[in-house]
Amino acid sequence: MLPWFLSALFVLSSFFSHGYAQPAQCPPAPRCPLISPPPPPKPLINFTRPRPPLYPPSLNLMPRQPRRNPGPLSNRARILFITQELKRNITYDPNNYTHTWVGKNYCVFKGFYCDTVPDLNITGLAGIVFNGARFGGRFLNFYRFIRNLPDIAIFHANSNNFSGVINRNLNQLRYLYELDLSNNKFLGGFPASVLGATNLTFVDLRFNTYAGTVPPRLFNMDTDVLFINNNGFNKTIPATLGNTPALFLTLANNKFTGPIPRSIGRAWNTLLEVLFLNNRLTGCLPFEIGYLNKTTVFDVGGNLLTGPIPQSFGCMTKLELLNLAHNQFYGAIPESLCRLPNAYNFSLSYNYFSQVGPACRKRIREKRLDVRRNCITGLPQQKSAVECSRFFSRNTRSCPRENTFNIVPCTGVSNTAAASLEEEEEDEEGVVLTTIDEMTPPSPKTYAALAKPHH
Repeated sequence: MLPWFLSALFVLSSFFSHGYAQPAQCPPAPRCPLISPPPPPKPLINFTRPRPPLYPPSLNLMPRQPRRNPGPLSNRARILFITQELKRNITYDPNNYTHTWVGKNYCVFKGFYCDTVPDLNITGLAGIVFNGARFGGRFLNFYRFIRNLPDIAIFHANSNNFSGVINRNLNQLRYLYELDLSNNKFLGGFPASVLGATNLTFVDLRFNTYAGTVPPRLFNMDTDVLFINNNGFNKTIPATLGNTPALFLTLANNKFTGPIPRSIGRAWNTLLEVLFLNNRLTGCLPFEIGYLNKTTVFDVGGNLLTGPIPQSFGCMTKLELLNLAHNQFYGAIPESLCRLPNAYNFSLSYNYFSQVGPACRKRIREKRLDVRRNCITGLPQQKSAVECSRFFSRNTRSCPRENTFNIVPCTGVSNTAAASLEEEEEDEEGVVLTTIDEMTPPSPKTYAALAKPHH
């Protein structure tokens, strides 16, 4: 009797618990998967940073031993011989460098800087600084001089008349990490021998007469500063552009054609300032530019670029100076671009933009956004209706990969109407606007490279 009663009690409890005691529960509704932004692209070449200096990283290297009593000097005879040869070839020396090149202690020569050679533990010639010396002469062969300076780490000689071929074996100068040959008389194709000097962190070849293509290997060099502006380089920018670990990159005032390589996004973790202005670049801006979340200066002014501004530009949170002027851009200016927190001066003038929202109008009133000579109805200083109609009636404008223009490779960027209304309400409440005249201007390094050194 007892076993039967226990069995019946078990059946009844199961019935009430699974049948009527609890209603059947629906399975939870499937949730939409989260859409993650595209991850930052990885560089094809991994560079180890920070790089330990081969010599103390100073432009004004000073000897560790007294200048007047340096003790044994590294390669004394060799350096004195080549210095006297250069002295004989200099026929114009307005700053009296060569008058000091006498005696056997080259550490006291004007423009020469000594320090202890790391592996020899004796004093050697570590730096040459001839900036602005304006040497004149017919046979100022740069390579013959520098090849006889085996311990040299810094060679700065802008604004002189050095010429000749930058020959091979430059890589045998084991300590050379800064090379400035700007504003001299170099010509021909890109000096390929520079590519072999793998210790170079500072390369400045601007204001010469170089021409032709730029070798792809240039952007594989482990440089911090790369200035090749104001030459005659042409053809397309190599697709290896994104491999560069350079912090400051200036390709301005050349004759480059074609689009900006999509690979530029690979430089997201290093590139601080980049100048492409005054070339002959065409095509549309790749959305990968939006990955450059450390970039403070981006300049493509004075080219033949077209298309809308990608929404990804709203991810460039460090951006201070933006120049898209004098191109053929069109469409609406993204509100997310105008909300960037560090915007100081954004120039979008002389294009064909047709729409601006409340955030951008606020920047215009602050004088931080220049939209003169566009096609924006209701704003002053715009292009004529005839000129705008002529542009928009041309052949259909299109960009490759149009579906990428709405990709936002970061979080927290919104372009919704609610956000626009919020901006509008803030303005109505009488918020004081900080104009460009009341802000501290940034001090970009790349723009200084566009000023020709005094010759």
